Amino acid sequence: FRSCSGRSLPEFGLLLLVIFVLLEGSLLPLGAASSTSKSCEEAKQGHTEVHNFTKKAFPVLGVDYGHIKNPFEISLWVLLACLMKLGFHLIPRLSSIVPESCLLIVVGLLVGGLIKLAREEVPPVLDSKFFFLYLLPPIILDAGYFLPIRPFMENLGTILMFAVIGTLWNAFFIGGLLYGICQISNSDLTAIGILPCLLFGSIISAVDPVAVLAVFEEIHINELLHILVFGESLLNDAVTVVLYHLFEEFSVDGSVTVLDGILGVISFLVVALGGVLFGAMYGFLAALTSRFTSHTRVIEPLFAFLYSYMAYLSAEVFHLSGIMALIACGAVMRPYIEANISHKSHTTIKYFLKMLSSVSETLIFIFLGVATVDGRHSWNWIFVTMSVVLCLVARVIGVVGLTFIINKFRIVKLTTKDQFIIAYGGLRGAIAFSLGFLLKEDHFHMRDMFLTAIITVIFFTVFVQGMTIKPLVELLAVKKKQEAKRSINEEIHTQFLDHLLTGIEDICGHYGHHHWKDKLNRFNKKYVKKFLIVSERSKEPQLIAFYHKMEMKQAIQLVESGGGSKLPSAVPSTVSMQ
Repeated sequence: FRSCSGRSLPEFGLLLLVIFVLLEGSLLPLGAASSTSKSCEEAKQGHTEVHNFTKKAFPVLGVDYGHIKNPFEISLWVLLACLMKLGFHLIPRLSSIVPESCLLIVVGLLVGGLIKLAREEVPPVLDSKFFFLYLLPPIILDAGYFLPIRPFMENLGTILMFAVIGTLWNAFFIGGLLYGICQISNSDLTAIGILPCLLFGSIISAVDPVAVLAVFEEIHINELLHILVFGESLLNDAVTVVLYHLFEEFSVDGSVTVLDGILGVISFLVVALGGVLFGAMYGFLAALTSRFTSHTRVIEPLFAFLYSYMAYLSAEVFHLSGIMALIACGAVMRPYIEANISHKSHTTIKYFLKMLSSVSETLIFIFLGVATVDGRHSWNWIFVTMSVVLCLVARVIGVVGLTFIINKFRIVKLTTKDQFIIAYGGLRGAIAFSLGFLLKEDHFHMRDMFLTAIITVIFFTVFVQGMTIKPLVELLAVKKKQEAKRSINEEIHTQFLDHLLTGIEDICGHYGHHHWKDKLNRFNKKYVKKFLIVSERSKEPQLIAFYHKMEMKQAIQLVESGGGSKLPSAVPSTVSMQ
């Protein structure tokens, strides 16, 4: 190879590389020229097209309703609810005769009818998921946070009797008699078994807290009757949830064993106590968090709302009683949070909770009317009529029978008038409708008839009983609620009597509820308050704290009433002036 070319191998390779580079340089302009000519032709063609294309004008105004459809319609519903609530109170005569809940249901019926006449699709307004996750929690939290703890605990035994034994009695009495009526009637009702009838009885047996709250707050009934009926409506949730899931499962399986009954009792305890445990845990977490918010006052109310809602959702995850969780959370966290947060944050929590619960309550009654017009109904005179009659009969027998037993242990007996108001105040509401709505049509072919009967019972209790309970209270001269606030003198005597009764119990060797209450108060003061309340406030005596709270309220009332200039002379302390 060297003799042929006269060169070495590296020199030959270098020569080939130079030739390759030169060839590439000569070929590249040709390719570039060809691509340039091609791009020029494309540019000419594009230029011709630009001349043929007319430019679109810039849109000054556009419409895209689909982009904001959901939030816009939700805002419209809330606005309608608020306007209706405002309008009813501008007509004093109307609101004094007809309860607000009845008027709101009528508005819902009218709105649903108009949507139907316009042949528009009615939105799924009272969907069970939307009701239980968004509408119900604010109402229950408001009730739990501002629950009068002292009368509630003093009457807890009576409330539990009505909530547990009373609800069980109603469920089995209504379900059992309905099954008997279905079997003796010459109609299609004979196909309904005992388990679906008991399931229907468990749905319709529970007193509804939303309906009770709406009616009882308008008639200003005395504190004892209010706490008995409202406390029952709050605590019977655990019984209703367990019975509902129990009979739903049995109806699908078609068989019941003794073991199932035992597991049902255990399930009731787990559902009730588990809900209380979740609520108490989140309540303590909220109180502990509020201890460190002195430098960020603006987010203090948010912790109260978020921890409460998390308690409700956490309980619902495990099919526990979310209502019990919210009540426990609100009752546990309130005394510690109010000791830690600022007065502005306390006012924010109070009015925001009241606003949320009021709007939710209004929407529930309007949506109930709309859902009544929109839903599919299967009317059966025998089943629907007997459902209403049996609900009334079961309630009366249950209240009279339980009161006969309860009065043997109560110091303050429940009179005949009290029994009548408790029995007459057993209103049903949207919780029963939502539980019926949850039934699957694949497993329950009578679902539409159940829903029709449930709606009829709700309408009867809300309209007939709700409209007539106020005249009956005035006719029977039932004691009304005292609006006067407690004074320092009353607080001193209340604490004195508590200590006196505790001492008497210790001397007698009888450990009653005063003894255990005193033990709990001592443990709370010695350990819990030091851990959950800011140090300087945890050492403040209860009576002094109550005095400061009263002075603050009095100062605010003076300012709101226009008496701010008279503040130093009327309330001379430095706390009130600040």
